[in-house]
Amino acid sequence: MPKERERSNNERSFLFGALNEGLRLDNRGFDCFRSLELRFGHEFGFADVRLGATRVIARVSGELAKPLPDHPFDGIFTIASELGVMGSTAVESGRFSNEQEVVLARLIEKSIVRSNAVDLESLCIVSGQHCWHIRADVHFLNHDGGLLDACAIAVAAALQHFRRPDVSVQGGMVTKYTLSERVPVALSIIHIPICVTFSIFGNEWDMTLLDATLQEEHLRDGEMTITMNRYGEVCQIAKAGGLSIHAGALRHCIRKALVKVEDVTTFLFKRLEEDQIQRARLDNKLECADDYRRPSAPTNILH
Repeated sequence: MPKERERSNNERSFLFGALNEGLRLDNRGFDCFRSLELRFGHEFGFADVRLGATRVIARVSGELAKPLPDHPFDGIFTIASELGVMGSTAVESGRFSNEQEVVLARLIEKSIVRSNAVDLESLCIVSGQHCWHIRADVHFLNHDGGLLDACAIAVAAALQHFRRPDVSVQGGMVTKYTLSERVPVALSIIHIPICVTFSIFGNEWDMTLLDATLQEEHLRDGEMTITMNRYGEVCQIAKAGGLSIHAGALRHCIRKALVKVEDVTTFLFKRLEEDQIQRARLDNKLECADDYRRPSAPTNILH
């Protein structure tokens, strides 16, 4: 599999010189995210996230399945990711998933499942026999840094936006209704975990950047991802090697991450509310159009 090209010494010296003067190449502050855009599709469970030039699409789907033998009272939740040649030039078509892609999927799955963000018990229909299998497919369309942060936002938005078909159980038989027969049911989301990645430059954690670009990621000395919700609960801290960190720097990063998590969660709820309003307006227009096309009953006229 081809690798990303190595950065030259001139690029490294230029970047570090700018950082030492308190500047970033895109004129952002050290604690600033890039512009965040979130769009929902016509179908429930489709989210398109753009974090600067990084673009991630998440699609959540559900199907009936049999519960796992060791968890007969729970549903199933899985995540599958795909980083193709469109997203990065370092990926060769037809190859197996690279290490970064597998790590991303595992970190997102751990942050959601182990923190009980999704109520898996609510996905169980008949104990040990029938349950819902919720699957999140993540596609990376463009990689310019911050893949894990963008992926977490996309999956969280898609889960909030998803609606599963309603079901009923009678005599051990499960009946699944279409969206036209019954109103679809939202997932039971307990909290929303958001990932915030810190990029470290230097040996004393004196220079940390949020939402690093791809160029900054290639030149950083270490990284750490903190997964939190808006209630201040730390769901996960991922740090694969690199520089060591002391307790004071970790607490400082957690406080920074909480501010960003609150901002992203507020933005997510705002976009969900706007999508609901837009869907309600579209439904009203369709109902009015049906009433207009429906022929009216003849009236009797007395002479």
